[in-house]
Amino acid sequence: MNKVIAVKANDDFSLDLKFVDGSVKRFDVKPYLDRGVFRELKDLHYFNKVSVAFGTVQWPNEQDISPETLYLDGLPLCESSFG
Repeated sequence: MNKVIAVKANDDFSLDLKFVDGSVKRFDVKPYLDRGVFRELKDLHYFNKVSVAFGTVQWPNEQDISPETLYLDGLPLCESSFG
């Protein structure tokens, strides 16, 4: 499993992610914002409170997305575009 080691939230509800293998990807969270527990992420102030926890991303009320989903569905970025 490729674990997340760094995350940066963007104002367009995407996440820039760095993985343990050194890859950097952008994951679009918008498709999740109307689903169950993820509705709270529509508040950009809350969305920006994302952090790395247990090898993936997590928000204060424990919403999370599996690291496999983040890795497989994330779009590659160049290392210099992270953070």
